[in-house]
Amino acid sequence: QVQLVESGGGLVQAGGSLRLSCQASRSINSIVAMGWFRQSPGKPRLMVATVTSSGTANYADPVKGRFTVSRDNVKNTVYLEMNNLKPEDTAIYYCNSNPPLPSQEGGAYWGQGTQVTVSS
Repeated sequence: QVQLVESGGGLVQAGGSLRLSCQASRSINSIVAMGWFRQSPGKPRLMVATVTSSGTANYADPVKGRFTVSRDNVKNTVYLEMNNLKPEDTAIYYCNSNPPLPSQEGGAYWGQGTQVTVSS
């Protein structure tokens, strides 16, 4: 099973920027859509942005114009460039395929995620 390791999160002031990375343990060439999801306490995990193997990106309305998703199929890495961050962007960010990869134990596989905290 592919492993996904997210990194790049941290504490930033409103208006600041962060760049998240997601390293896959094997090739992602065959995965049509990779993306980023986020989950805030008490809220469901939601899609933030996805990018296809051909580079077509799709964004959730709250992040349009501020976030940019990309992928490097040679490095097996997916990125999320986040600019003009807002306190409401505070969440744990996860990368995954879209739809999410299956877990060997059943259900969906999720990595450990990376925490993004935006202070006002």
